[in-house]
Amino acid sequence: MKKLINRPETFLEESLLGFAAAHADMLALDPEFRFIRRRILKPGKVALVSGGGAGHEPLHIGFVGRGMLDAACPGQIFTSPTPSQIHAAMQAVDTGAGTLLIVKNYEGDVMNFDMAADLAAEMGGGRIARVFVDDDVAIKPSQQSFGRRGVAGTVIVEKLLGAAAEQGRDIDALQALAAHVLPRIRSMGVALNPCTMPAVGRPTFELGPDEIELGVGLHGEAGVRRAPLSSADGIAEELLDCILRELPAPRHAPVLLLVNGFGSTPMMELYAMSHAARTGLERHGFAVARHAVGSFATSLDMAGCSITVAWLDDDMIRLWDAAVETVAFRWG
Repeated sequence: MKKLINRPETFLEESLLGFAAAHADMLALDPEFRFIRRRILKPGKVALVSGGGAGHEPLHIGFVGRGMLDAACPGQIFTSPTPSQIHAAMQAVDTGAGTLLIVKNYEGDVMNFDMAADLAAEMGGGRIARVFVDDDVAIKPSQQSFGRRGVAGTVIVEKLLGAAAEQGRDIDALQALAAHVLPRIRSMGVALNPCTMPAVGRPTFELGPDEIELGVGLHGEAGVRRAPLSSADGIAEELLDCILRELPAPRHAPVLLLVNGFGSTPMMELYAMSHAARTGLERHGFAVARHAVGSFATSLDMAGCSITVAWLDDDMIRLWDAAVETVAFRWG
C-alpha cells in the first residue's frame, strides 16, 4: 500500500490542518479538531450542521461555507463523529435561529447525531431539527433496521437546504422543504476496485480483473451484486434502471443528474459516464435540467462512481442555482 501519509493515527489531524490553512479565508478549524466551521457566520440564520467519517472528502467539510453548511464534523475514517464533536459544532455556529442537523442514514451517524441533539436540548439550546438522507436504492428499507443509506444525494440536500437557510427560511420551513426533497433524490453506485483503509493496508473486498461491484456503499462495503465488467453505457443503464424504479417522477420531468467519483476515477471517465447517464435519462423521457460531475462523496481511493437523479421543481432549481461559496461548490 502506497499512501502520502506519516502515520495512520495522525492522518486525520494533519489533513484537517492542511485543509484549514489552504482555505483560511472561508473556514476555521476548531482547535480540538472537532469541526470545521464558516469563518464568518450569518446572524439570525438557521445553522446547518452535518458530518460523518473522514475519507469521503470533499463531503462534508468541503461543503462548509456561504449557501451550504455552517459546520461539519469529521470523524475518524469511515467512523461517525462523536456526540461531543457534534454538540460543540452546534454551539459554535448557533446564532439564535435554531440548528438543523443533516444526517446520512447510517446507524452510527443517526445514533450520535440524536445523542448530540438530546444533549443540546438538555443544556437549554435553541430549536433543533434533524433530517435523514436515505437516497441509496441499492438497499431496501427492510434490509437493515435504519433503512436505506445516505450517499451522494446528501450533497444535493445540503445545497438545497443551505440555499434556503441563506435566504432566511425558518427551521419549520426547512424541515418542510427536506420532507419534500428527500423522496425525490435517488442514487446507486458501482465499484471497479475497492478502497484500502490506511490503518489496515488491504482492500475492503476483493474483485477480479473483469468484475464490478454494483450497489457499493461509501464506507467501502461490498455491494449487493457482482457482475462482469461492462461498457459505460451498459453500467449507466443498469444503475438508472434501479434508480428510476424508485423515483416517483413522471415522464418529461426536469431532473438534476449528479455523477460522483469515488476517489480514484479520472474526470475523463466521469464525463463519459455523465454522457451515458444523460443519454439514458433522455431515452427514458426525462429532461436533464442541471448537471454536476466530479468527486463529491468519495470512499478513499475506490475506483468507480455513483449516479444520483433528483426530480426538480421550480423552487429546487432556484435553490440549486443560488449563489454558493464553499471549497467544492462555487458559483453565483
